[in-house]
Amino acid sequence: QDEDAASDATEGADEDNQMYEGEYQGIPHPDEIKEARRAARIEARRKARMAAHLAEQYETIMEDCGHGRFQWMLFFVLGLALMADGVDGFVVGFVMPSAEKDMCISNSDKGLLGLLVYVAMMVGALVWGGLCDKMGRRKCLIYVLTIDLLFSFLSCFAQGYGFFLFFRFCSGFGIGGAIPIVYTYFTEFLQMDKRGEHLSWLCMFWMLGGLYASFTAWGIIPHYGWGFAIGTEFQMHSWRLFILVCLLPALAALVGVVFMPESPRFLLENARHDEAWMILRQVHDTNWKAKGEPERVFTVTHINTPKTQEDEFIEIQSDTGTAFQRWSVRHMTMLQQQVMANVMSLSAPDLRLQGLFLVIVWFCLAFSYHGLGVWFPDMIKYMQFEEYESKVRTFHRERVERFHFNFSLVNQIHREGEYIHDKFASIEMKSVKFENSLFENCYFEDIKSTNTFFENCTIKNTIFYNTDLWQEKFKNCQMENTTFLHPKKGCHLNFEEENDIVIYMVSFLGSLAVLPGNIISALFMDKIGRIRIIGASMLVSSACTFLLLLSFSQGAVICWQCLFYGASVAAWNGLEVISVELYPSSRRGTAFGILNGICKFAAIIASFVFAAFIGITKIIPIFLAFAALVCGGLVALKLPETREKILS
Repeated sequence: QDEDAASDATEGADEDNQMYEGEYQGIPHPDEIKEARRAARIEARRKARMAAHLAEQYETIMEDCGHGRFQWMLFFVLGLALMADGVDGFVVGFVMPSAEKDMCISNSDKGLLGLLVYVAMMVGALVWGGLCDKMGRRKCLIYVLTIDLLFSFLSCFAQGYGFFLFFRFCSGFGIGGAIPIVYTYFTEFLQMDKRGEHLSWLCMFWMLGGLYASFTAWGIIPHYGWGFAIGTEFQMHSWRLFILVCLLPALAALVGVVFMPESPRFLLENARHDEAWMILRQVHDTNWKAKGEPERVFTVTHINTPKTQEDEFIEIQSDTGTAFQRWSVRHMTMLQQQVMANVMSLSAPDLRLQGLFLVIVWFCLAFSYHGLGVWFPDMIKYMQFEEYESKVRTFHRERVERFHFNFSLVNQIHREGEYIHDKFASIEMKSVKFENSLFENCYFEDIKSTNTFFENCTIKNTIFYNTDLWQEKFKNCQMENTTFLHPKKGCHLNFEEENDIVIYMVSFLGSLAVLPGNIISALFMDKIGRIRIIGASMLVSSACTFLLLLSFSQGAVICWQCLFYGASVAAWNGLEVISVELYPSSRRGTAFGILNGICKFAAIIASFVFAAFIGITKIIPIFLAFAALVCGGLVALKLPETREKILS
């Protein structure tokens, strides 16, 4: 009877109209959840099909456009931008010996400059790599080159170390974004069978940057007469002119980029179909006219351009409020998207493992390469210092009275000497030390000193006139009736001492040594694959590090340095090619910026670690470089091969 009563009570009721009891609490119905998930899967599959269709269609269009005059023009323009980055990596190292004397930079401050420049380049790679995915490759490259030019130009005239440090930091922040943008930009104008070879040829411009910096530094910095002064406060020495000359590649690149179009792949990813179509037709017509076939017609009429929710969100938010509000909303949204892109680029589910492998390989290669890059010149300097120290002349308990020193004192140690009524005039003291000595009724005039000190000396009735022998050069000395008149202001700049031609030659030969490796990697990148190039190059480079144990002279260190650079450059080329091919266009610049930032971070760590062992042992630096290269080479073999991969 109860069942019959219940049946009568619900007779004629529509189950679809019944209210779900969880609806009172705002809980969605399970059927609604299933339906939403089903719709999301359908939409994701639709977008994936459209993206795959766009990738295949774009590859077909690039094949139809061909490879010709347009790509070669873009190749040289972007090569100059890459050359500017290469030059910037050498500038600080070349000018520091002169700048530290010219601006009285201490050893701690000198290390701060190199550190901040690398930090700025690391931050620049992260920021500009992400922004080029949101604002465009061409626009960001123009910003990057402009910032580098502006602040590098200002650093030429900075008289104080604080301003010089700030300007070089800003310049590094600008040029730090050049590498991620250049490779991303050029990749999207290349068809699949041309990418590996021509991206490897593009890497040669970084080598040309090193050659240009080394050659111009050797030709300009040692020539003191090439500078000028305006009054006593403004000094323009030759090392500042060298920085000015180093701006030429960046200036030429900026002028060239202004006349280049935006990447059509970026425009298509951002639903700007008409602009992309016009640029692709320009590429097509330029190439075929140069090949003598101007009658060829660009036949593409429609390209799939899916519009993203992020673009719609920016447009909706930018349609309201004042002009400033629209500007702030658009750029704040863009910043949020960039941060999310930085987080997601290397952690996407389909790329998480490959991203981890890439990070390991980038870090290992950068750690060993930049670490040994610091170790090679410092080791040569240490060998020069040891050789110099071995030739030191020691004078013990000498007594010199009423003598006129009119010749330079070089690499000498004077212990327990007595100097009575002596005159030191118009001479240079280089690496001279007086220990436990007596100076009485002496006269010092027009003295230039380098690495010269007085320790535990007694100085009586002595006059120092127009010298750079300041108080800090007298350690634990007793002075009685001693007078300092008209001391020299500033620091003494000795171009013969601070500009050893060996340092320029080492950098020049190291840059030139990568030429064979560049050629080999370019010729075989598309034939044997990126993975084999990277793995073989890193393993061969690790074997080269063991030869450093046999280096007992400056010539041997230079020889093994060239061999190491020549073997490792192929790994750099392969790694840069696979990094731009592995990630989709919407995250390509961001991912490459992160990887390049990791490279700079590894360089910062390596510079401290390797420099700490100079003069102590060479076994530990060599072992660290060997271990990093072997680890990176083995991990590189786990990366996916991308030579036949269509850009997604």
